[in-house]
Amino acid sequence: MAETLNVEICYAMNSKQEVVRVRVPEGATLQHGLDASGLLAKYPEIDIRKNKFGIWNKLSKLDAVLRDKDRIEIYRPLIADPKEVRRQRAAEGKVMKKGAGDADASEG
Repeated sequence: MAETLNVEICYAMNSKQEVVRVRVPEGATLQHGLDASGLLAKYPEIDIRKNKFGIWNKLSKLDAVLRDKDRIEIYRPLIADPKEVRRQRAAEGKVMKKGAGDADASEG
């Protein structure tokens, strides 16, 4: 009998997160997991040509082979490019706050 894998597919929106658990056959790909979840049909804004996907927070391609207990994540496009936001702040003369790590380095 063929082995099956338990996989979780997550899609986070502004107001909620949807998590679907599915069973897929051994050797299934990220694409198979997405198809089995039903999320592509439920949320038409997810475009497999434009959205990025990952397995356990690591960018992955649609042909990546899944392992048991993998977590597929569907990433939404960024609203703003972080580099561009920093450039705009610098152009406006705004100073960014230093992180907590900077304070620790000055002690001692």
